[in-house]
Amino acid sequence: MGSPAQVVTVRVPAKVNVQLAVGPPRADGFHDLANVFLAVGIHDHVTAAPADALAVTCAGPGSDDVPLDPEANLAARAATLLAALHGIEPAVRLHIDKDIPVAGGMAGGSADAAGALLACDTLWGTATPRPELLKLCAELGSDVPFSLVGGAALGRGRGELLTGLPVSGAFHWVFALAEGGLSTPAVYRECDRLRDAEGVHPPRPEPTPALLDALRDGDAHALAATLANDLETAALSLRPSLAATLAAGAEAGALAGLVSGSGPTCAFLAEDADAAARVAAALRAGGTCRDARATTGPAAGATTIESHA
Repeated sequence: MGSPAQVVTVRVPAKVNVQLAVGPPRADGFHDLANVFLAVGIHDHVTAAPADALAVTCAGPGSDDVPLDPEANLAARAATLLAALHGIEPAVRLHIDKDIPVAGGMAGGSADAAGALLACDTLWGTATPRPELLKLCAELGSDVPFSLVGGAALGRGRGELLTGLPVSGAFHWVFALAEGGLSTPAVYRECDRLRDAEGVHPPRPEPTPALLDALRDGDAHALAATLANDLETAALSLRPSLAATLAAGAEAGALAGLVSGSGPTCAFLAEDADAAARVAAALRAGGTCRDARATTGPAAGATTIESHA
């Protein structure tokens, strides 16, 4: 083990799925995915400090909806898993400053788990090799490995098997934040229900080559033409009001829009920073969402921004 720190703060990004192709349900209840992740510049911050016992606090938008019970909170479970790997007690106080929407389809809980792993590993001086951290991430959840890695990546399996993707330049995004959240398992169940009702038998999920080319080339128009989310129909079925948000973003000049992951956040791709600002302003004024945020991607994965004795 290395020299432990006394306080460590890690910044972790939100994500958008620029493509989410969903296969049929597997025997374990999960679905095989071709999940093209892009990290974006909306961040949570996770701070780890020594304590007599594991405890979690949370502040920021939506923090009242974050469970603080160490058995239910994903960041606390991350600390427990890392401590068990090294045979130590998870004696740590985790504080989460939220800015990523809670239950919004942008991997906020997964980001907090990745942030807690990196913060605790630094705090305790355990110097866990990166492949081991990624294994722990995969145990915690399908999106957690990408929250650690950031940038852009293709997620296979249930999303946890990552291959980094090249990206040129920055893409400009607007996220329309909805009131309340959507349960990811409920959205997957609705996807399966709708497919069964329609007799749809999805093929093995694969990324769209033109979408990967658009990311590599930094071509926003080509990316807009290829954005896709197999969960969008299910999210709209559970939250029909999202259709008005998607329409409002299109009317405001977005190149394209889609439900982010399992929703209910809607993501809009804009041509440039000025266009993103206009789309965000129109969405805020239109009343179809509670707020709209403009940002860019890709963003770095979990990053230590403060570590001191």
